[in-house]
Amino acid sequence: MSGPSPTPVHTIVDATVVHRRLRPRDNAFRYRVAYLCLGLGALESAAGRWLRLDRRGLVSFRRADHGARDDSDLGAWLRRILAGHGLDGICDGEVVLMTLPRMLGYVFNPVSFWFCRDRSGSLRAVLCEVNNTFGESHCYLVHHDDQRPIEPDAWLEGRKAFHVSPFLPVEGGYRFRFRLDDGRAHVDVNYHDAQGLMLATSVGGRREALTDASVLRRFLGNPTMTLAVIVRIHWQALHLICKRARFHRKPAPPAELVTR
Repeated sequence: MSGPSPTPVHTIVDATVVHRRLRPRDNAFRYRVAYLCLGLGALESAAGRWLRLDRRGLVSFRRADHGARDDSDLGAWLRRILAGHGLDGICDGEVVLMTLPRMLGYVFNPVSFWFCRDRSGSLRAVLCEVNNTFGESHCYLVHHDDQRPIEPDAWLEGRKAFHVSPFLPVEGGYRFRFRLDDGRAHVDVNYHDAQGLMLATSVGGRREALTDASVLRRFLGNPTMTLAVIVRIHWQALHLICKRARFHRKPAPPAELVTR
């Protein structure tokens, strides 16, 4: 009897994004979106008839949208970060980048996730690459203090250091939970302040092989998908303004690129 089929190098995640703000003004929404999960070590093989790599196309992935933003090698950029935090020895396996592609030349990625595994396939660290609507970027490097594998039910904590929403202060911290297996990808990011949980967010869904057919079905069937992301952000901001949520001025970004 043959065993289960191995996970393809590159996949699409048919994902649901969920946001729920609990206080002081309740606000909740959810929407569907398709993410790419790209194996960093075989990035060139992700290109196909409908998905272009570093080229113009209806659907494309550009290295310059990530890392140092200069078209340089993404693997080298990530390895420098891991080495700087003493994780290069255990994060010596596959790296999977979960992110939105460009659609019709446009993308805004609120957050992309770099899943870093060891040689046995265990998840050891996740780099959360965050972008705000002010054109700034910051990364949160998440792992256990003792560097043990990250289990799907494990919650990990980190302090908040980067301004994203003008309706939330840069204080308190996040709680993260990650799952990336053969069938699904899922991330929870919950924001806590001194009073407890304030914002619960998640993104995740079923994984399927990245093929010309799946790209055509998932992405070209919804050509305004990435534009709708930024439209929804501003639409929800309008909701919060109407609910008289407190507005916080944007502080200067952190001096360091990565917060642990």
